[in-house]
Amino acid sequence: MYFEHLIEINNPLNPLIAPLSVEQVWQGLMYRVEEPTVFLPGLERCTILSRQGDRVERELHFGPASVRDTVTFRYLEWVCFESLATSEHAGGRLTIRFDQPAAEHLYLRFTYETTLPDGMEAGEGVQVSEYVKAAYRESDLDTVRIIRLIAANGRPQ
Repeated sequence: MYFEHLIEINNPLNPLIAPLSVEQVWQGLMYRVEEPTVFLPGLERCTILSRQGDRVERELHFGPASVRDTVTFRYLEWVCFESLATSEHAGGRLTIRFDQPAAEHLYLRFTYETTLPDGMEAGEGVQVSEYVKAAYRESDLDTVRIIRLIAANGRPQ
């Protein structure tokens, strides 16, 4: 399954959205790498297995299930979370890119590539992939909401 969408961070025509700098958003994304439990409901703990330059290997613990992933990044450009498919996890890749079409506009582009088939049905014609995409969209909106909170109030203690 492939899914991509944008979330607006800055729009000078919308005074209801407090503008954030690219650096503030970057710091929030790096916090998601270091402390993913703040961003992912159901995640009990994260163990950093290794760290080298622009690469972090982690083990994420969701109750009895665990997922190993690798996070790579390019400063102020993108962050990529990648995990292999296992019996407990579908595996896939999430890339979050900065998209700045004009100096005062800023978006995050979320791109998902998973092993789930696009158009998969779960009985009675229910499109599972549409539910998964909706869940991804909501999770990404939560990520931006948390980044805004961190920018305004600092990291949670």
